[in-house]
Amino acid sequence: MFSDPIKNIEQFGINLGESVADFGSGSGHYSLAMAKVVGDGGTVYAIDIQKELLSKIKNEATRQGLSNIEVVWGDLEKPLGSRLKDEAVKVIVISNLMFQVRDRSAIAKEAFRVLESKGRLLLIDWTDSFGGIGPHSDAVFSEDDAKKVFSEVGFVFQKNISAGKHHYGLIFTKS
Repeated sequence: MFSDPIKNIEQFGINLGESVADFGSGSGHYSLAMAKVVGDGGTVYAIDIQKELLSKIKNEATRQGLSNIEVVWGDLEKPLGSRLKDEAVKVIVISNLMFQVRDRSAIAKEAFRVLESKGRLLLIDWTDSFGGIGPHSDAVFSEDDAKKVFSEVGFVFQKNISAGKHHYGLIFTKS
C-alpha cells in the first residue's frame, strides 16, 4: 500500500471517544484503524455505495472484536447521501475517493453538512497518474483543485500531512 492509514490517522490526530465518518470507506482500512483509536466510546461510520465492501468491513470488524463500526450504504454524491444527521460527526476522512467521483462538490457539501462546527476533515488522494497505478491522468483530483472545492463550501485549509508515496494529505476545519 502506498498510503498507510495508521500513519495518516496518527498525523491527523483522532481522539478517544470521537464520532468519525469514513466517506467512501472501500475495503475499510481507515474505518478499522479509526475504530481502534476512538475506542468503545466512539463510533465510526463506514459509508460506501458498494454493499459487498460494507459487508466485508462488518465481517472484519467482528473478527477483530470491534463493535463501534456502523456500516452505512449511501451515495455521497446525492443530497443527504451519507444518511447521517446534520453535524453528526467530529471528524471525517476521505481517502482515495475524489478521483473516482463525478460531483466532487457534492461530496464536499455532504461532508460540510454532517461535520460538527469546528470539526476536522482529512482528505487524501493521488498526486498524479502513474501509468497503471492510481487513477487515469484525467481523473486526478489535484491538491489545488481539492483546496478550491472544499474552501468553496466553507472549509478552511489548515495544513498538509505526509500521506505516503504518490498521495497528498490535506487537513481542513469546518468554519
